[in-house]
Amino acid sequence: MTKSSAVLSSLIAAGLGTFACGGYSAGTAASPAAPEFSYWVYVANESSDLVSVVRFGPDGIVEEDVIPVGIMPADLDGAHGMTVSPSGDYWYVSLAHGTPYGKVWKFSTGDDELIDSTTVGLFPATMAPTPDGSMLFTVNFNLHGNPVPSSVSAIFTPSMQEITRIETCIKPHGGRVNNRGSRHYSVCVASDQLVEISTSQLAVSRRLYLTEGHERLLDKNDTGETLGPTSETNRRCKPTWVTVTPDDSQLYVACNGRGEIIEIDAETLEIVRRFETGRGPYNLDVSRDGRFLVASLKGNQAIAVFDLPSGAETRIPSSQPITHGVTITPDSRYAFISNESIGATLGTVDVVDLETRELVASVPVRHQPGGISFWKMEEYQPMENASR
Repeated sequence: MTKSSAVLSSLIAAGLGTFACGGYSAGTAASPAAPEFSYWVYVANESSDLVSVVRFGPDGIVEEDVIPVGIMPADLDGAHGMTVSPSGDYWYVSLAHGTPYGKVWKFSTGDDELIDSTTVGLFPATMAPTPDGSMLFTVNFNLHGNPVPSSVSAIFTPSMQEITRIETCIKPHGGRVNNRGSRHYSVCVASDQLVEISTSQLAVSRRLYLTEGHERLLDKNDTGETLGPTSETNRRCKPTWVTVTPDDSQLYVACNGRGEIIEIDAETLEIVRRFETGRGPYNLDVSRDGRFLVASLKGNQAIAVFDLPSGAETRIPSSQPITHGVTITPDSRYAFISNESIGATLGTVDVVDLETRELVASVPVRHQPGGISFWKMEEYQPMENASR
């Protein structure tokens, strides 16, 4: 097992105050209260082919374990996407680089034993399980291929069998399944679309065009091979992520190219609100109490926390640049954010207290952490006495 460094010099240099060994701010009049529980997340490190297990609790934050993934000894497989099954019994990682296609690997949680794998499309990115855990939808981003329509792989998880690939759009990304398990949503970075898939029919059910001033429903077969004229370039959303509220009523899409997040009515697919973010909104998550929307701002080295009832935003600097993934604890108290960093510098995982809107902990992990998923929370035990 590996432990975090006691002091994060990058945080101090960034003017974020002195951080104590456990990761909590010190020397201020109103330091955040320590958490009552222990929390675990899994993090995929793309430029290391390693998966980190990070634990955060009353006695601080550590990288508790590291699991190697990948099969290419002379090159990186690219551990990109990460998700934990709704039961908490399994975790899945997408290996994006492929030979030539990508793979999704299934592990058991706790002992981190490899169970099975399956081949999917080119550069599989984000993954989303259905609430019962029986299906896993993986978007095939096709990062390095020709700009042609790509797909979403539907995987039956008990046997890790890819049932079908559903053609969606050019460069699909940011997939999520709603809480009823009836719809899968993904966005198309190069097609400027939100795509809805019926999980029972395993087919596209609706599409929404996201270019500003031209938002409209599209034909179900419109994969976006042709976009609008060049004059519309600055109005394109270039969406990277979509997430859904706990009651399935609203969708949130990160318009990475326009510097905004849009709120969409899930039934009508009409735009309800817009949130200006500045450069590079990338990944999103909504707290289970429906109160908070948290966004990584990849171009601003920051984390945005929106109070959804009021729409008010709190901007929090992250510990390293190229902020990437977001996951929120089931009690709606903390957000975990992965930061890729630059060059040979280790990336980090930050923890934001959503009640106080403060960065309360940070830990170095491996190179280019991206996909991040919550695993479990438990009553607190001292780290030296606890086991996974």
